[in-house]
Amino acid sequence: MVGSSDRSALRALLDIAVAPLSNLTHAVLSRAFERLGMPAIPENAGSKSARIEQSLQQVPDTELPRLAQRVLQQQDFPFPVRPPLRHQLEDLLWEESAPPGIPKKARREVARALYLPELTQHHDRFLHLLDDLWAIEGPDLSFDELSALLLNGTRPVTLKDLIKRHVLRNKGDWSTERLFESLGAFEAGDARFARFLEGLVSADVLLNEHLQEKTASTINDHLRAYGVELRQTGSDGGYPLFTLVSMRLHSNQRPKNIIFASLGKPDIRFRSSVDNDIEIVGGRPGATLVYDREIPAEGLRWRDLHRWWQDTHGFTSESDASEDLYQRLLRSLPGNSPGQRNLFTAYRTARPFCADDLALLPEVWLHWDPKTVKERGPEALLRSRMDFLLLLPFGQRVVLEIDGVQHYTRDDGHTPDTAKYADMVAADRDLKLRGYEVFRFGHDELQQLEDAKKLLLQFIPDMLSRFRVRL
Repeated sequence: MVGSSDRSALRALLDIAVAPLSNLTHAVLSRAFERLGMPAIPENAGSKSARIEQSLQQVPDTELPRLAQRVLQQQDFPFPVRPPLRHQLEDLLWEESAPPGIPKKARREVARALYLPELTQHHDRFLHLLDDLWAIEGPDLSFDELSALLLNGTRPVTLKDLIKRHVLRNKGDWSTERLFESLGAFEAGDARFARFLEGLVSADVLLNEHLQEKTASTINDHLRAYGVELRQTGSDGGYPLFTLVSMRLHSNQRPKNIIFASLGKPDIRFRSSVDNDIEIVGGRPGATLVYDREIPAEGLRWRDLHRWWQDTHGFTSESDASEDLYQRLLRSLPGNSPGQRNLFTAYRTARPFCADDLALLPEVWLHWDPKTVKERGPEALLRSRMDFLLLLPFGQRVVLEIDGVQHYTRDDGHTPDTAKYADMVAADRDLKLRGYEVFRFGHDELQQLEDAKKLLLQFIPDMLSRFRVRL
């Protein structure tokens, strides 16, 4: 989520965010620590402020993003976080998702092209979107300031008041560009602006599928020149769901064949090179799996694999097909890598299984060469197989690799081998240039199944957030 360079800034913001906990009693403060997932500090450890400071200091840097999310989720107890602090925390958390850059010129072009009366047909829904992303309610006032204003029969005019008057009631007073300017949209971070555009074309604001598509098309007319577009990535209650994506980052073609879970090196031939129609010949039947169906725009999910397995193996029940496929995939994992087996098992069992989760494909063939590396010589392709592959929405591909001592040593782990290590990092570079993202795990992290489960319960949500995957 948040990069390590941002941890100090995030900790400083959280220090401000949790400071109001000092208004609670000691007993209630202890319950607040538990609810927020902060380390417990005994009531006799000092003042309430001192307990809060000690607790926050004990939160590891790696846990700060999750604490920030829990703080932002508070509505009533122990306190709500209001703008601008809320927005500062959100911007730091969203930054790691690597939002596509949207230049100011493109933002103004989009604003000038959008027609406000179409966007504001449902006043309450439109205002809810603005209130969720922008500071439109005005500054928070102290009790004394609010009392003085009420005694005088006045209150400050907020941006929300101006929007109601000049956008909703008196249509035409403000242009879309004037509204964007007033919200601060032209200066906002890329992630916030992306969420704003996604919200404008969402079913939460526009209750008309045709208008959603028309508005998304209008926006794309001005974004595509900058390598960005709103792309339909799913549905929301029957309405299209759009996500802002980079056209440059997601240029991968959809896979045509996925060769995986083989019990040995497959013997492959082309039945039709024109149609990319391949055939596995020789060996035991079913020793290599080939998924040749179209990969959905929302990524490859377990349900897609289950239906394929059910159709190709004659199962009458999807649940029976699911269990049979799971056991078959387990058999493909190398016996000398318990960490690999633990990661795969943990991925399926660390939390309640859902067929809508992204499928984790083991032992995926990246390159295939009928000749050995020795025969091919300097032109040999590096890294024939990937330990695990996830196919995410927007054509994103994530590789998970398990590193044991054999990756960087020789002589059964007794001698460091810099040549092996160089080959490994060279293969990583090649994968990244081809559009894959590579995450490596040390084998020692995964030696015990329970350790693997704890690791994935932290890593998977962070990874999905990084790639903006909705499950």
